[in-house]
Amino acid sequence: MAFPNRHTATLLLLLAVFGLFKEVTVSLAAADDALLPVFEKWISDYGRVYKSAAEKLERFQVFKANYDFIESVKNQPGLTYTVSLNKFADLTNKEFLQRYATYKPQSTSKVSTPFMYANLTAPTSIDWRSLGAVTPIKDQGNCGSCWAFSAVASIEGINKIRTGSLISLSEQELVDCVTTCSGCNGGYEYYGFDWVAKNGGITTEANYPYTSGTTQTQGTCASSKIGNHAATITGYQFVTAYSESALMNAVANQPVSIAIDASGSAFQFYSSGIFTGPCGTNLDHAVTAVGYGTSSGTNYWIVKNSWGTSWGESGYIRMKKNISSSSGLCGLAIEPSYPTK
Repeated sequence: MAFPNRHTATLLLLLAVFGLFKEVTVSLAAADDALLPVFEKWISDYGRVYKSAAEKLERFQVFKANYDFIESVKNQPGLTYTVSLNKFADLTNKEFLQRYATYKPQSTSKVSTPFMYANLTAPTSIDWRSLGAVTPIKDQGNCGSCWAFSAVASIEGINKIRTGSLISLSEQELVDCVTTCSGCNGGYEYYGFDWVAKNGGITTEANYPYTSGTTQTQGTCASSKIGNHAATITGYQFVTAYSESALMNAVANQPVSIAIDASGSAFQFYSSGIFTGPCGTNLDHAVTAVGYGTSSGTNYWIVKNSWGTSWGESGYIRMKKNISSSSGLCGLAIEPSYPTK
Protein backbone atom coordinates (compact mmCIF):
# COMPACT_ATOMS: atom_id res chain seq x y z
CA MET A 1 0.00 0.00 0.00
CA ALA A 2 1.26 3.48 -0.83
CA PHE A 3 0.70 5.94 2.03
CA PRO A 4 -0.90 9.28 1.05
CA ASN A 5 1.77 11.29 2.88
CA ARG A 6 4.32 11.18 5.70
CA HIS A 7 1.74 12.41 8.23
CA THR A 8 -0.48 9.43 7.50
CA ALA A 9 2.53 7.14 7.85
CA THR A 10 3.34 8.69 11.21
CA LEU A 11 -0.26 8.26 12.35
CA LEU A 12 -0.24 4.61 11.37
CA LEU A 13 3.02 4.06 13.21
CA LEU A 14 1.53 5.56 16.36
CA LEU A 15 -1.64 3.51 15.99
CA ALA A 16 0.44 0.37 15.66
CA VAL A 17 1.58 0.89 19.24
CA PHE A 18 -2.03 0.50 20.32
CA GLY A 19 -2.63 -2.55 18.10
CA LEU A 20 -4.78 -0.65 15.60
CA PHE A 21 -2.47 -0.68 12.58
CA LYS A 22 -4.14 -3.65 10.91
CA GLU A 23 -7.66 -2.26 11.08
CA VAL A 24 -6.69 1.19 9.77
CA THR A 25 -4.56 -0.08 6.88
CA VAL A 26 -7.38 -2.41 5.86
CA SER A 27 -9.80 0.49 5.80
CA LEU A 28 -7.51 2.75 3.83
CA ALA A 29 -6.54 0.06 1.34
CA ALA A 30 -10.13 -0.73 0.55
CA ALA A 31 -11.22 2.89 0.41
CA ASP A 32 -8.88 3.57 -2.51
CA ASP A 33 -10.56 0.98 -4.77
CA ALA A 34 -13.26 2.01 -7.23
CA LEU A 35 -14.98 -1.36 -6.81
CA LEU A 36 -15.59 -0.81 -3.11
CA PRO A 37 -19.11 0.67 -3.60
CA VAL A 38 -20.04 -2.38 -5.70
CA PHE A 39 -18.73 -4.66 -2.96
CA GLU A 40 -20.58 -2.73 -0.25
CA LYS A 41 -23.85 -3.03 -2.20
CA TRP A 42 -23.24 -6.74 -2.68
CA ILE A 43 -22.65 -7.11 1.08
CA SER A 44 -25.95 -5.33 1.73
CA ASP A 45 -27.86 -7.32 -0.89
CA TYR A 46 -26.74 -10.68 0.49
CA GLY A 47 -26.58 -9.78 4.18
CA ARG A 48 -22.94 -10.74 4.48
CA VAL A 49 -21.24 -10.07 7.83
CA TYR A 50 -17.49 -10.27 8.37
CA LYS A 51 -15.79 -10.70 11.72
CA SER A 52 -13.09 -8.11 11.14
CA ALA A 53 -11.83 -5.49 8.72
CA ALA A 54 -8.99 -7.86 7.83
CA GLU A 55 -11.45 -10.57 6.82
CA LYS A 56 -13.45 -8.00 4.86
CA LEU A 57 -10.36 -6.95 2.92
CA GLU A 58 -9.50 -10.58 2.18
CA ARG A 59 -13.02 -11.19 0.86
CA PHE A 60 -12.84 -7.95 -1.11
CA GLN A 61 -9.75 -9.17 -2.95
CA VAL A 62 -11.56 -12.39 -3.84
CA PHE A 63 -14.60 -10.39 -4.91
CA LYS A 64 -12.44 -8.26 -7.23
CA ALA A 65 -10.93 -11.34 -8.86
CA ASN A 66 -14.38 -12.83 -9.42
CA TYR A 67 -15.65 -9.51 -10.77
CA ASP A 68 -12.79 -9.45 -13.28
CA PHE A 69 -13.58 -13.02 -14.33
CA ILE A 70 -17.24 -12.17 -14.90
CA GLU A 71 -16.32 -9.13 -16.96
CA SER A 72 -13.95 -11.22 -19.09
CA VAL A 73 -16.69 -13.76 -19.80
CA LYS A 74 -19.14 -11.02 -20.74
CA ASN A 75 -16.73 -9.91 -23.46
CA GLN A 76 -16.53 -13.34 -25.10
CA PRO A 77 -18.43 -13.40 -28.42
CA GLY A 78 -20.99 -16.05 -29.25
CA LEU A 79 -21.81 -17.27 -25.74
CA THR A 80 -25.34 -18.59 -25.24
CA TYR A 81 -25.32 -17.92 -21.49
CA THR A 82 -24.55 -15.10 -19.08
CA VAL A 83 -22.68 -14.90 -15.79
CA SER A 84 -23.11 -12.37 -13.00
CA LEU A 85 -22.28 -11.60 -9.39
CA ASN A 86 -24.23 -13.83 -7.02
CA LYS A 87 -24.06 -14.98 -3.41
CA PHE A 88 -20.83 -16.89 -4.14
CA ALA A 89 -18.92 -13.77 -5.25
CA ASP A 90 -16.66 -13.60 -2.16
CA LEU A 91 -15.55 -17.24 -2.47
CA THR A 92 -12.59 -18.47 -4.46
CA ASN A 93 -13.48 -21.31 -6.80
CA LYS A 94 -11.57 -23.70 -4.50
CA GLU A 95 -13.57 -22.56 -1.47
CA PHE A 96 -16.77 -22.82 -3.46
CA LEU A 97 -16.02 -26.40 -4.48
CA GLN A 98 -15.03 -27.45 -0.97
CA ARG A 99 -18.35 -26.18 0.36
CA TYR A 100 -20.84 -27.01 -2.39
CA ALA A 101 -19.35 -29.63 -4.72
CA THR A 102 -19.05 -32.67 -2.45
CA TYR A 103 -20.54 -35.40 -4.61
CA LYS A 104 -18.02 -38.14 -5.40
CA PRO A 105 -18.63 -40.78 -8.08
CA GLN A 106 -18.39 -44.41 -7.10
CA SER A 107 -14.82 -45.74 -7.20
CA THR A 108 -16.11 -49.31 -7.63
CA SER A 109 -18.58 -50.79 -10.08
CA LYS A 110 -22.20 -49.98 -9.26
CA VAL A 111 -24.83 -52.68 -8.98
CA SER A 112 -26.47 -53.36 -12.31
CA THR A 113 -30.16 -52.50 -12.59
CA PRO A 114 -32.81 -52.78 -15.30
CA PHE A 115 -33.73 -49.67 -17.30
CA MET A 116 -37.50 -49.58 -17.75
CA TYR A 117 -37.51 -46.75 -20.30
CA ALA A 118 -35.07 -48.26 -22.81
CA ASN A 119 -37.53 -48.86 -25.65
CA LEU A 120 -39.85 -45.87 -25.27
CA THR A 121 -40.18 -42.96 -27.68
CA ALA A 122 -39.71 -39.61 -25.94
CA PRO A 123 -41.54 -36.41 -26.89
CA THR A 124 -39.54 -33.54 -28.35
CA SER A 125 -39.84 -31.54 -25.12
CA ILE A 126 -41.15 -31.81 -21.58
CA ASP A 127 -41.08 -29.62 -18.48
CA TRP A 128 -42.13 -31.30 -15.25
CA ARG A 129 -42.41 -27.88 -13.60
CA SER A 130 -45.38 -26.95 -15.79
CA LEU A 131 -46.87 -30.39 -15.12
CA GLY A 132 -46.81 -29.78 -11.36
CA ALA A 133 -44.23 -32.41 -10.45
CA VAL A 134 -41.49 -30.10 -9.13
CA THR A 135 -41.49 -28.38 -5.73
CA PRO A 136 -40.08 -24.83 -5.37
CA ILE A 137 -36.31 -24.37 -5.39
CA LYS A 138 -34.62 -25.22 -2.10
CA ASP A 139 -31.25 -24.23 -0.66
CA GLN A 140 -28.74 -26.69 0.80
CA GLY A 141 -26.90 -23.79 2.47
CA ASN A 142 -23.44 -24.39 3.91
CA CYS A 143 -23.75 -28.17 3.82
CA GLY A 144 -22.54 -30.58 1.16
CA SER A 145 -25.92 -32.29 0.95
CA CYS A 146 -26.61 -31.88 -2.77
CA TRP A 147 -27.06 -35.66 -3.03
CA ALA A 148 -30.02 -35.53 -0.62
CA PHE A 149 -31.67 -32.63 -2.46
CA SER A 150 -31.24 -34.41 -5.79
CA ALA A 151 -32.73 -37.63 -4.42
CA VAL A 152 -35.66 -35.88 -2.76
CA ALA A 153 -36.51 -33.86 -5.90
CA SER A 154 -36.70 -37.08 -7.91
CA ILE A 155 -38.86 -38.79 -5.26
CA GLU A 156 -41.15 -35.77 -5.09
CA GLY A 157 -41.52 -35.95 -8.85
CA ILE A 158 -42.39 -39.64 -9.16
CA ASN A 159 -44.72 -39.39 -6.16
CA LYS A 160 -46.67 -36.60 -7.87
CA ILE A 161 -46.80 -38.51 -11.17
CA ARG A 162 -48.04 -41.73 -9.52
CA THR A 163 -50.38 -40.29 -6.86
CA GLY A 164 -51.34 -36.83 -8.09
CA SER A 165 -50.03 -35.15 -4.92
CA LEU A 166 -46.98 -32.87 -4.92
CA ILE A 167 -45.50 -33.03 -1.42
CA SER A 168 -42.31 -31.35 -0.23
CA LEU A 169 -40.24 -34.12 1.34
CA SER A 170 -37.44 -34.11 3.90
CA GLU A 171 -33.81 -33.76 2.85
CA GLN A 172 -32.82 -33.62 6.52
CA GLU A 173 -34.13 -37.14 7.05
CA LEU A 174 -31.65 -38.41 4.45
CA VAL A 175 -28.78 -36.26 5.73
CA ASP A 176 -29.28 -37.56 9.28
CA CYS A 177 -30.26 -41.16 8.65
CA VAL A 178 -28.50 -42.53 5.53
CA THR A 179 -25.43 -44.11 7.11
CA THR A 180 -23.97 -45.14 3.74
CA CYS A 181 -23.54 -41.42 2.94
CA SER A 182 -21.64 -38.73 4.83
CA GLY A 183 -24.28 -36.12 5.56
CA CYS A 184 -22.84 -32.67 4.88
CA ASN A 185 -19.65 -34.23 3.56
CA GLY A 186 -21.24 -35.78 0.52
CA GLY A 187 -23.09 -38.86 -0.64
CA TYR A 188 -24.92 -40.55 -3.50
CA GLU A 189 -28.52 -39.89 -4.43
CA TYR A 190 -29.10 -43.59 -5.24
CA TYR A 191 -28.03 -44.51 -1.69
CA GLY A 192 -30.76 -42.12 -0.61
CA PHE A 193 -33.25 -43.97 -2.84
CA ASP A 194 -32.13 -47.30 -1.40
CA TRP A 195 -32.57 -46.08 2.18
CA VAL A 196 -36.05 -44.67 1.54
CA ALA A 197 -37.16 -47.95 -0.07
CA LYS A 198 -35.84 -50.01 2.85
CA ASN A 199 -37.28 -47.58 5.40
CA GLY A 200 -40.70 -47.94 3.84
CA GLY A 201 -40.93 -44.28 2.85
CA ILE A 202 -39.87 -40.72 3.61
CA THR A 203 -41.56 -38.04 5.69
CA THR A 204 -42.47 -34.45 4.82
CA GLU A 205 -40.18 -31.47 5.07
CA ALA A 206 -42.67 -29.91 7.50
CA ASN A 207 -42.36 -32.91 9.83
CA TYR A 208 -38.55 -33.13 9.56
CA PRO A 209 -37.33 -29.65 8.50
CA TYR A 210 -33.92 -28.88 7.04
CA THR A 211 -31.42 -27.48 9.54
CA SER A 212 -27.99 -28.50 8.23
CA GLY A 213 -27.77 -25.46 5.97
CA THR A 214 -26.93 -23.30 8.97
CA THR A 215 -25.37 -25.84 11.34
CA GLN A 216 -23.14 -27.28 8.57
CA THR A 217 -23.44 -30.69 10.23
CA GLN A 218 -25.81 -33.61 10.16
CA GLY A 219 -27.98 -34.33 13.16
CA THR A 220 -29.01 -37.51 14.95
CA CYS A 221 -31.52 -39.57 13.02
CA ALA A 222 -34.95 -38.78 14.50
CA SER A 223 -36.45 -42.24 14.86
CA SER A 224 -39.74 -40.77 16.06
CA LYS A 225 -40.22 -39.05 12.68
CA ILE A 226 -38.96 -41.48 10.07
CA GLY A 227 -41.95 -43.81 10.39
CA ASN A 228 -44.37 -41.04 9.38
CA HIS A 229 -44.27 -41.75 5.64
CA ALA A 230 -45.61 -39.20 3.15
CA ALA A 231 -44.22 -40.92 0.04
CA THR A 232 -42.90 -44.38 -0.79
CA ILE A 233 -40.70 -45.90 -3.48
CA THR A 234 -39.79 -49.48 -4.26
CA GLY A 235 -36.16 -48.92 -5.22
CA TYR A 236 -34.17 -47.28 -7.99
CA GLN A 237 -32.69 -47.84 -11.42
CA PHE A 238 -29.75 -46.41 -13.33
CA VAL A 239 -30.21 -44.88 -16.75
CA THR A 240 -28.02 -46.48 -19.41
CA ALA A 241 -24.73 -44.65 -18.92
CA TYR A 242 -23.12 -42.43 -21.57
CA SER A 243 -26.34 -42.02 -23.53
CA GLU A 244 -28.21 -38.74 -23.71
CA SER A 245 -30.96 -40.46 -25.72
CA ALA A 246 -31.49 -42.92 -22.84
CA LEU A 247 -31.51 -40.03 -20.39
CA MET A 248 -34.08 -38.29 -22.58
CA ASN A 249 -36.31 -41.37 -22.39
CA ALA A 250 -36.06 -41.37 -18.61
CA VAL A 251 -36.66 -37.63 -18.15
CA ALA A 252 -39.66 -37.86 -20.47
CA ASN A 253 -41.25 -40.07 -17.82
CA GLN A 254 -40.06 -38.59 -14.52
CA PRO A 255 -37.49 -36.20 -12.99
CA VAL A 256 -34.07 -37.87 -12.88
CA SER A 257 -31.11 -37.39 -10.55
CA ILE A 258 -27.87 -36.59 -12.36
CA ALA A 259 -24.30 -35.93 -11.28
CA ILE A 260 -22.27 -33.21 -12.98
CA ASP A 261 -18.93 -31.45 -12.94
CA ALA A 262 -19.76 -28.04 -11.42
CA SER A 263 -16.15 -27.07 -10.79
CA GLY A 264 -15.73 -24.17 -13.20
CA SER A 265 -16.08 -20.51 -12.30
CA ALA A 266 -18.52 -20.16 -15.20
CA PHE A 267 -20.86 -22.60 -13.45
CA GLN A 268 -20.33 -20.85 -10.11
CA PHE A 269 -21.54 -17.55 -11.58
CA TYR A 270 -24.03 -18.83 -14.17
CA SER A 271 -26.96 -16.44 -14.48
CA SER A 272 -29.08 -17.25 -17.53
CA GLY A 273 -29.19 -18.85 -20.97
CA ILE A 274 -28.05 -22.24 -22.25
CA PHE A 275 -24.84 -23.23 -20.49
CA THR A 276 -22.17 -24.73 -22.74
CA GLY A 277 -19.19 -24.94 -20.37
CA PRO A 278 -16.29 -25.07 -20.07
CA CYS A 279 -16.53 -28.03 -17.73
CA GLY A 280 -15.06 -31.48 -17.39
CA THR A 281 -16.43 -34.85 -16.30
CA ASN A 282 -15.14 -35.00 -12.73
CA LEU A 283 -18.53 -35.51 -11.11
CA ASP A 284 -18.74 -33.37 -7.98
CA HIS A 285 -22.34 -32.13 -7.69
CA ALA A 286 -25.77 -33.80 -7.72
CA VAL A 287 -28.78 -32.05 -9.31
CA THR A 288 -32.06 -33.09 -10.93
CA ALA A 289 -33.04 -33.08 -14.61
CA VAL A 290 -36.68 -31.97 -14.70
CA GLY A 291 -37.16 -31.54 -18.45
CA TYR A 292 -35.66 -30.63 -21.78
CA GLY A 293 -36.45 -28.40 -24.73
CA THR A 294 -35.11 -26.33 -27.62
CA SER A 295 -34.43 -22.61 -27.99
CA SER A 296 -33.33 -20.99 -31.27
CA GLY A 297 -32.24 -24.39 -32.56
CA THR A 298 -30.19 -25.29 -29.47
CA ASN A 299 -31.32 -28.29 -27.41
CA TYR A 300 -31.04 -28.07 -23.63
CA TRP A 301 -31.73 -29.88 -20.38
CA ILE A 302 -33.72 -28.15 -17.61
CA VAL A 303 -31.83 -28.78 -14.38
CA LYS A 304 -33.03 -28.05 -10.85
CA ASN A 305 -30.25 -27.01 -8.47
CA SER A 306 -30.25 -26.63 -4.68
CA TRP A 307 -28.48 -23.28 -4.24
CA GLY A 308 -31.55 -21.09 -3.74
CA THR A 309 -33.41 -18.88 -6.18
CA SER A 310 -30.72 -16.18 -6.39
CA TRP A 311 -28.48 -18.51 -8.43
CA GLY A 312 -29.03 -19.08 -12.14
CA GLU A 313 -32.47 -18.82 -13.69
CA SER A 314 -34.34 -18.56 -10.37
CA GLY A 315 -32.49 -21.64 -9.14
CA TYR A 316 -32.39 -23.56 -12.44
CA ILE A 317 -29.81 -23.96 -15.19
CA ARG A 318 -30.34 -24.91 -18.81
CA MET A 319 -27.50 -27.11 -20.00
CA LYS A 320 -26.73 -27.86 -23.64
CA LYS A 321 -28.16 -31.20 -24.76
CA ASN A 322 -26.92 -33.65 -27.40
CA ILE A 323 -23.27 -32.65 -27.45
CA SER A 324 -20.64 -34.68 -29.33
CA SER A 325 -19.27 -36.37 -26.18
CA SER A 326 -21.19 -39.43 -24.94
CA SER A 327 -20.59 -38.17 -21.38
CA GLY A 328 -22.98 -35.28 -21.94
CA LEU A 329 -22.14 -31.72 -20.95
CA CYS A 330 -20.26 -31.68 -17.64
CA GLY A 331 -20.66 -35.47 -17.46
CA LEU A 332 -24.43 -35.37 -16.96
CA ALA A 333 -24.98 -38.63 -18.86
CA ILE A 334 -22.44 -40.67 -16.89
CA GLU A 335 -24.38 -41.62 -13.76
CA PRO A 336 -28.13 -40.74 -13.93
CA SER A 337 -30.54 -42.58 -11.63
CA TYR A 338 -34.20 -42.40 -10.64
CA PRO A 339 -36.52 -43.89 -8.01
CA THR A 340 -39.10 -46.52 -8.89
CA LYS A 341 -42.59 -46.60 -7.39
